[in-house]
Amino acid sequence: MIVCIAEKPSVAKDIARILGATQSHEGYMEGNGYQVTWTFGHLCELKEPDDYTPMWKRWCLSALPMIPPKFGIKLIDDEGIRKQFKVIKNLYDHADGIINCGDAGQEGELIQRWVMQKAQVKCQIKRLWISSMTDQAIKEGFQTLKSEEKYDQLYLAGLSRAIGDWILGMNCTRLYTLKYGHNKQVLSIGRVQTPTLALIVNRQKEIDHFKPETYWVLATIYRDTLFTTTKGKYNSKEDGEKTFSLIEGQPFTVTDVKKKKGTENPPHLYDLTSLQVDCNKKFSYSAELTLNTVQSLYEKKFTTYPRVDTQYLSDDIYPKCPGILNGISKVTVNGQLVYMDLIKNLATRIGKKLPKSKRVFDTSKVTDHHAIIPTGEPARGLTDIERNVYDLITLRFISVFYPDCKFATTTVMGKIVTVEFKVNGKEILDPGWRVVYQNTDQENGKKNTDEHILPTFVKGESGPHQPTLTEKQTTPPKYYTEATLLRAMETAGKFVEDEELRAALKENGIGRPSSRAGIIETLFKRHYIRRQRKNLLATPTGVQLIDTIHEELLKSCELTGIWEKKLREIEQKKYNPGQFIHELKDQIVKIVNDVLADNQGSVAITTEEDPKKKTSQKKKSAGKKDTPAKTAETSAVDPATQTSAGDNQNHQLPNEQQIQETWSGPVDDSIIGKTCPVCHTGHIVKGKTAYGCSNWKNGCKFRLPFTPKQ
Repeated sequence: MIVCIAEKPSVAKDIARILGATQSHEGYMEGNGYQVTWTFGHLCELKEPDDYTPMWKRWCLSALPMIPPKFGIKLIDDEGIRKQFKVIKNLYDHADGIINCGDAGQEGELIQRWVMQKAQVKCQIKRLWISSMTDQAIKEGFQTLKSEEKYDQLYLAGLSRAIGDWILGMNCTRLYTLKYGHNKQVLSIGRVQTPTLALIVNRQKEIDHFKPETYWVLATIYRDTLFTTTKGKYNSKEDGEKTFSLIEGQPFTVTDVKKKKGTENPPHLYDLTSLQVDCNKKFSYSAELTLNTVQSLYEKKFTTYPRVDTQYLSDDIYPKCPGILNGISKVTVNGQLVYMDLIKNLATRIGKKLPKSKRVFDTSKVTDHHAIIPTGEPARGLTDIERNVYDLITLRFISVFYPDCKFATTTVMGKIVTVEFKVNGKEILDPGWRVVYQNTDQENGKKNTDEHILPTFVKGESGPHQPTLTEKQTTPPKYYTEATLLRAMETAGKFVEDEELRAALKENGIGRPSSRAGIIETLFKRHYIRRQRKNLLATPTGVQLIDTIHEELLKSCELTGIWEKKLREIEQKKYNPGQFIHELKDQIVKIVNDVLADNQGSVAITTEEDPKKKTSQKKKSAGKKDTPAKTAETSAVDPATQTSAGDNQNHQLPNEQQIQETWSGPVDDSIIGKTCPVCHTGHIVKGKTAYGCSNWKNGCKFRLPFTPKQ
């Protein structure tokens, strides 16, 4: 019997139907030589500190840094999860082979690998790798099953990410809570969460400390057209008035007229981030709402896999595009074919053969999955929100096959006495792809406000004009919205308008496209940020937390972006996962030492969390509904949600020697004799395996372990 396992019951049911596994059992479907079962997102997680040693159950500075010799996994403490895992393990134990049908991405790979490791799978494993949930895609996927080993690097990258988040999040959250929070409230620190919060706080401080500067702009109206001086702004009113008096009453003369033709390419297809950006700009949807919506469209078979960071299609998709367009043409809303006219017009413009542009089809720029596009299944039964998101994706897909927009840019130069003036105008000669958006105010995520058609000017003409001298003030930076914050996360804090340059910076972005929405929501839940209309503002709690963190490593977007790049290089087999984890271990040792040596007092940060209260939040029964997979950061970082170990079995992650290196803290005798950072009365002494405090007999528990030199 071949066992297939999907990430959600709904996906499993689709797979079971296609495979002919029609008999329903508790926790799985069976038939035609297959058993199809499912997880509920994550069934396993990294062990919590007290699963490794009882010493780590109590929060204390002397126990830091907490770095297990080897990292292990355990079942999430939930009755529904334990029940489903029992079903899965029983199926695995009697299976002739297993097909991993988890979501085709890093997180999906991690979810299923952990379950298989926990179940101690021994049989052969194959991988179903598909980009859409249409019946055709599933059938083709089963005809071309991949070797599980092909995705080992994907798993190693996911595992490295999870372990890295555990090391930094667990240690730094306890460290800052105990050091600066008086152990009365949790100061939550995360590898991605904290730099993201720092972006918002720093922008807010720029706005708060902004001092407007007054300047003057000289302009004049000639033939109902506003010309501005090429000099730009005047910093003093006197200079502006002097020039104004010079030109007042003098004729305006056109000195040059230049007309230049140009073309404008269609916008790129959507990746997840650009879709979230446009949904926020146009509909004010949060990043999380957009992600959940496009995930729903994917599971309903209307769009392709959503958690992608590329805006290109692989070459093998090109032959399928006419069929997709044909399917789109049949979509109706209130009985009306909404895309038929656009597709007919496209056929008229381009003829029988679809154009194949490198801006759309480039296999070299596609990793695990291609850009988000419609599947060609006529969408029906959509909610209003689903309709809006689907419409954006579909219009974008149609537009990339339209010709470029052709326009003419006109630049007119003028002079009054010795003062030069200028105006630019843009004329659309052939709208090309823009006809797709002619009935909307959305065009590449923004309104088109730069089109200003000028009257016809002739070089040498002259006439009267109306000069103006206008007082203006510099404006502060704008608050982040979810749209601009997502862009900042994508480019490691750098503001980039150019689409091509922004794409080049993606590899240094912070967080993954699929995790950024969750990070933003985590900041809301912890009351670090709040919304003011579309703007994101840091709360006093968020500001105080960032002000408390002196370690640049913890709040630098650039450094976190470098870590993200290394994780992607692990996927590509260009970077050693063991090296990544080793670097994080060294960094956490340095951070702990630096914070312990800091004499800054406690801070008055108020949150609703209390590390001393052992919360036992009842998780929703996993069997009741599909739940999205949690990111490693949110599941492993927050100590306030820790529960007692539901599984005390010492189940280690097997065959990951690269990652599971025993920690070796540095021997640093330079700290001997320094004042103890915990009790502030004793001094640091050296033992055989650790540094300690001379005041240990009186109860000081400062301890910093190290590996003795051989």
